[in-house]
Amino acid sequence: MPFWDHMIELAKRVKVIFYVLVVSTILFMVLPADLSHLGNPLEFYDPLVALVLRLIRAQVLPPDVMLIGYELTAPMELYLIGSFVFGFAVTIPVLAYEIHRFIDPALLPDERRAVYPFVASFSILFLLGVTFGYVVLMPITLWALFRFFTVVGAEQIISIMDFYNMVFVSTIFSGLTFTWPVFFVLLVRFGIANTSMLSKNRKYVYGIMFVVVMFITTDGGPLVDAMLMLPMAVLTETAIFWGRRYEKSRPITSAPVKAVPRCRFCSREIEPEKAFCEVCGKAQL
Repeated sequence: MPFWDHMIELAKRVKVIFYVLVVSTILFMVLPADLSHLGNPLEFYDPLVALVLRLIRAQVLPPDVMLIGYELTAPMELYLIGSFVFGFAVTIPVLAYEIHRFIDPALLPDERRAVYPFVASFSILFLLGVTFGYVVLMPITLWALFRFFTVVGAEQIISIMDFYNMVFVSTIFSGLTFTWPVFFVLLVRFGIANTSMLSKNRKYVYGIMFVVVMFITTDGGPLVDAMLMLPMAVLTETAIFWGRRYEKSRPITSAPVKAVPRCRFCSREIEPEKAFCEVCGKAQL
């Protein structure tokens, strides 16, 4: 296909993703959480996003902590941001499908065998990372932070935007950090990287990784850093293990043998820069 035909096809795929994102976001904003309100559409009701936010608050926030709006526009901002985040979560399967449909015709059979396990592994690890961040990291982070409220004698009252922004950002970054070994294994499979880059420099790799973990969990303290660092180390060693399996399966290629120059007429060996054969005396040009 010509280049512009590819661009037109890509634009169609992007439009589908955009429309699904907009529709799903609007549904979270306007769809009632309780269907009993459908009998009286003019009555004020809680939208679906309110139900999800309440569920997060009940599962993550300690019961003795109070959320406040702090700013007049904070609830409205949370209403919009939460609807978009949950709408994007619903759009992820459509995003993956459209990307698959766009690149699939251009893939060779060997490339398909590499890409499909990559997509499946990326999706599984991302979901595991999000679940780990939501179920493990967030409760421990809040527990560690609220201990300082008790130390300084402060009331446990926090901004509603601070709480939900921390939940959204921490869970998403936790999901992304779980996926980086997939990219490394893919690079090893295509011969771009090798496992010795990690195995021989573990102390530097883990040092950089710990700095990244500290950046992600800026408010959690060393306990939360250790909780995220542990699965990251396990995933790194797993990536090295699988990468070595791909390296062992590569065909062994011998070094190219340098051709020995020979006479065009008598096939005797001659020096590379000689214009005449020393045996038959004929010119080689």
